[in-house]
Amino acid sequence: MCTSSGSSIAAARVAALLLGAAPPIAALAQGVEAAYRLDPVSVTATRGLVPVVELLADVTVIGPEEIARAGVDSLTELLQRQPGVEIVQNGGSGAVSGVLLRGANRGQTLVLIDGVRVASATDGATSLEAIPLDAIDRIEILRGPASSLYGADAIGGVVQVFTRRGGDAVAASASAGYGTYRTWNVNGAVSGNAGPLRLSLQGATKSSAGFNAIVDPANFLYNPDRDGYTNGNVSAFAALPWADGQELTAQYFRSRLNAQFDGGPGSDDRTITTLDMGQVASRNRIASWWTSQLSAAVGIDDSLSQTGFGDFPFKTTQRQYTWQNELALPAGTLTAGIERREERVSSDSGFAVTARNTDSIFGVYQLSTGPHALQANLRRDDSSQYGGETTGAIAYGLRLARWLRLTAAYSTGFRAPSFNDLYYPNFSNPSLVPETSHNVEVGAYLYGTAFGGTWEARAIGYRNRVAQLINLRCDVQFNCIPYNVASALLEGVTFGIDAQFGATAIGGSLDLANPVDAQTGALLPRRAREHGALNAVHAIGPLRLGVEVVASSSRYDTEARTRQLAGYTVVNLSAEWTLSRGLTAFLRADNVLDRAYQLAADYGTGGATVFAGLRWRL
Repeated sequence: MCTSSGSSIAAARVAALLLGAAPPIAALAQGVEAAYRLDPVSVTATRGLVPVVELLADVTVIGPEEIARAGVDSLTELLQRQPGVEIVQNGGSGAVSGVLLRGANRGQTLVLIDGVRVASATDGATSLEAIPLDAIDRIEILRGPASSLYGADAIGGVVQVFTRRGGDAVAASASAGYGTYRTWNVNGAVSGNAGPLRLSLQGATKSSAGFNAIVDPANFLYNPDRDGYTNGNVSAFAALPWADGQELTAQYFRSRLNAQFDGGPGSDDRTITTLDMGQVASRNRIASWWTSQLSAAVGIDDSLSQTGFGDFPFKTTQRQYTWQNELALPAGTLTAGIERREERVSSDSGFAVTARNTDSIFGVYQLSTGPHALQANLRRDDSSQYGGETTGAIAYGLRLARWLRLTAAYSTGFRAPSFNDLYYPNFSNPSLVPETSHNVEVGAYLYGTAFGGTWEARAIGYRNRVAQLINLRCDVQFNCIPYNVASALLEGVTFGIDAQFGATAIGGSLDLANPVDAQTGALLPRRAREHGALNAVHAIGPLRLGVEVVASSSRYDTEARTRQLAGYTVVNLSAEWTLSRGLTAFLRADNVLDRAYQLAADYGTGGATVFAGLRWRL
């Protein structure tokens, strides 16, 4: 077990490595634009396609190659290695998990699948553990309040996953692997076209015997059994360009996770979570300066908990209708639209209200002229349940030199009370109002070439004040009712670097954060003041070797600060060997030092693990 002081030292070492990896500014040279041309694009930060290097927001894009080579078990494990992200997890990969983005609560980060919400309206969060990496083509992480783009729940930011769509050419891929805890995974995908019709299909299945989730026998939920899981998932996409500038698309995603958990001795407790997402859309170029998209989508979270006390079903269905328009103006561009979301809840718990509708209107204006860039967002959400909320954002960027760009932004956000908060019998408060946030941030981005390679370094400082936080207030008989009673201050600085020097790629980040209760100054539960990651990959002919370090300082498990979670440092190793064209063998060893650490009090993380397999691509 790592000590708190040991983790702080580890975090400091990560910072030293990051700073030491950056070449001196005197070494900057011509040709920086070449790196820009290879930069990925993002849609999450603007609701339109923009190169990441031109964005005014703090965004990370994780592409298909990085996902394939990550070798991790779950989406949350991959997110844990990203800047500004901490995770909570009640056991292994199939256990309930969540993202704490820039110190925000689990329910204050909006999760989208291809732009569609699939969250539980009762729990108020998305079942990240039920979104498999096999189905994901890329991931975008937008940090900072984004309600002015997407509405409720984006106080910490947005995590958007994009399922596989394939390209115009015929392609196929497959992989299979086996590892610790009898974990195995098989997946395959195929894509191609039939005339103008483009099609893609993906499917996967996965299983693990797991390990005992709760490691403390004193916990009243302790059950000395293995808590494993099985998952099956499928996704499909079709696109038909029926005329120049006119296209119809349809897509579908389904994932079913059957995961065991510790709910007390002597019973086989498990939660079966099924996520469904379907969407049809028509994208039409009305004029050279006007593109319109109409879409209709449905997202479903169907959860059934089977325990020794009975079965507890909760189902959320969200229907989402959007008309979005992209207009090229004489100066800048405008993205504007209207949206309607219909939420329906089905449960045996006796909710007094089981439906709410939200009607929204939004606009995003972007302007880039010379060294200056501007983005302004405005959105109005009117809910049948909690009333109206208006949110906005404005961001400005200035390129002082080819190698230096500065940004500044102000944004607001809100989180809607969940159906549990408002209507769960005997534990709810129908008078709750949405949580709100006001965020300011500044950023500095440096780009350069040196030692035969390219690099980018960045530093982003933020201060997000969250008001009307919903907390439980309990009496002496433990009757607990939620109230808008608290406020929080989420502030910090994120440092990052990405570099490519010949056959070696280096990336890293360090978060120095202060997520605290605004009244008491106490550190918020399960948040660390220091969290960092560093990775390096080196290619030697057909062999790729990687090393990764993830470090965190200590945290507290509860607001009362009675349970301290020790800091940790985890070392992961990976290797890939190209056996022939299209065929690769891979091996990943996680937590090779076998550190025992906890992301939630009493819940283990499984120790050292190994996973190996083959990956094939046509």
